[in-house]
Amino acid sequence: MGLLSDPNRRRALISLLTRLNAPICALCYFAAVCWFMGLAFEPFTLRTYMSENAMGSTMVEERFPSGERALATGKEFAAHKKKVGGMPVDWLVKTMQARGLEVFTQSFSRTLPFPDENKERYIVKGTNVYGILRAPRAPRTEALVLSAPCSPGDNNNQAVGLLLGLAHYFRSQVFWAKDIIFLVNEHDLIGMQAWLESYHHTNTTGMDWSPLQGRGGSIQAALSLELSSDVITSLDIILEGLNGQLPNLDLANLFYAFCQKIGVLCTIQGRLQRNDWDSVSGYSHAVQTMMLMVMKQASGRPWGDHGLFLRYHIEAATVKGINSFRQYKTDVTTVGRLLEGMFRKLNNLLERLHQSYFFYLMPSLSHFVSIGYYMPAFGLLAVILLLRALDLWVQLVSPPAIAADGVGDIAQQSSPGVLSVLTPLVISHLTGAALYILPTRFQEIAVEHFPVSETEAVVLTAIAVYTAGLALPHNTHRLLSGEGTEQGWRVLKLVAVLYLAVLLGCTALINFSLGFILALTLVPVAAFVTPHVPKTLSAVVLVILSPAFTLLFSVFFFQELEEMPVSFQDGWLLYLSVISQGILDHYLYGSLVYPLIALMVYPCWLLFWNILFWK
Repeated sequence: MGLLSDPNRRRALISLLTRLNAPICALCYFAAVCWFMGLAFEPFTLRTYMSENAMGSTMVEERFPSGERALATGKEFAAHKKKVGGMPVDWLVKTMQARGLEVFTQSFSRTLPFPDENKERYIVKGTNVYGILRAPRAPRTEALVLSAPCSPGDNNNQAVGLLLGLAHYFRSQVFWAKDIIFLVNEHDLIGMQAWLESYHHTNTTGMDWSPLQGRGGSIQAALSLELSSDVITSLDIILEGLNGQLPNLDLANLFYAFCQKIGVLCTIQGRLQRNDWDSVSGYSHAVQTMMLMVMKQASGRPWGDHGLFLRYHIEAATVKGINSFRQYKTDVTTVGRLLEGMFRKLNNLLERLHQSYFFYLMPSLSHFVSIGYYMPAFGLLAVILLLRALDLWVQLVSPPAIAADGVGDIAQQSSPGVLSVLTPLVISHLTGAALYILPTRFQEIAVEHFPVSETEAVVLTAIAVYTAGLALPHNTHRLLSGEGTEQGWRVLKLVAVLYLAVLLGCTALINFSLGFILALTLVPVAAFVTPHVPKTLSAVVLVILSPAFTLLFSVFFFQELEEMPVSFQDGWLLYLSVISQGILDHYLYGSLVYPLIALMVYPCWLLFWNILFWK
């Protein structure tokens, strides 16, 4: 307190903060990037370990013998699917009943807000079929789920066959302490969303579905199976769920432990683990694997049917079979034994998985980065915003310079009016509300007046509103209050910087990857923008660091990480597809990325755009 109350010391502190603010901010930004890039270096990561005692050992004997029979069932399923042109409901019901399950069906329908051109659907109607194996040695208060989506064409037929084979084998075992639900869902995520909403008596998306006639206990864990080949070279585990949620790390550890025991090649993000971590290529491989997880998590979309379970606090993952050009081959019997082992360990759980991490990044299946390791990278970026806010506050409360005649600068002393700060805030957020509402509301009008489809109308309307926002908030502080003051833009920037700090902090706590990517681009904007910098160059930099261009760069960067680079034209079409899919994900499943960008991030960026053109 003495430092702040002593005028001489206070002036020295103000001088120090003003003089070194820019170098400290630059150092923090550089340190944040270096810290994040260092997370993939193996000595800086933690080795995975099983935290749940009930799953601490893989000493169970897997005996599933019916791989060939499962493949035959899958071929039969494919034939009936082709015959009826969709989900063979009657055949599935008879087959599950023949295996001793309690079988039920659920019908559902959903009209999309606009057509999904990627999957060529608008009005979706389907039926889910599920069978319940009741626990013979417990009061049936808990359940596990094994699901396989009924995909179009020849996709995932082997997964359904293996699911039915496991149902037949599990029925002959007597040690199950939990109900096991075998679910075949139609229309992938939409069918899974309908089933989960009905199972938990909720309706958050406005979907029409029939009530479930049969239920198991409280679902403790779930696995979704994707298998489209008779033989596979590796098994990939998919963890990223809705809004960046991740399952408990013990579920991934369990998968890795059984892969190691049975001798199956396992991957994450489709990449095998490398042992040469001390080489440049090994470190680059780990960085790319971690960055793929960051990009997928930041998208906020569920990357498998498991992603919707996480909303209901059900630990879930998708196991995907990959058939590549590797010489190592694994048959369906081995995959069945791996799933049997995982379900037997999950069957031993006395409570929900909770002892391991829920917030983590994985550069490989054997190592992970916990929240305590990656949060300092974001914290260093947040420090920049706090330092800039402190610098602005010091400038606002500092006494004005005294002229030679002893008269202070009157313009500097005049306080900014409330409207000069409130007007840009209101108009920027109204622009964000228009970006959120208008694309889906005006699609019919756009289709009537322009030669575009409904999906193109939605995307182009979103781009038009976004672009119009660049012109709309110009000098909005002068709309009602006349000329702006030098103090006015500082007050507005102080509000914008603090707003951005709170916004990014809350986002990073929920979805670190999204918060960190936004911070990388928005923090430099908040740090350097003033009305006194060169307008043209600064405007170009602001546009490049805007949310829309961040998404565009992310599309190309993700394709590079996937080792599938695209041309600019193909990348642009993919960019438009990502926008439409993001809007659809919000209306269909409740993804929060689109409303977050439209209602908060974009208006906040517009405030800095307004500061640049302050007069």
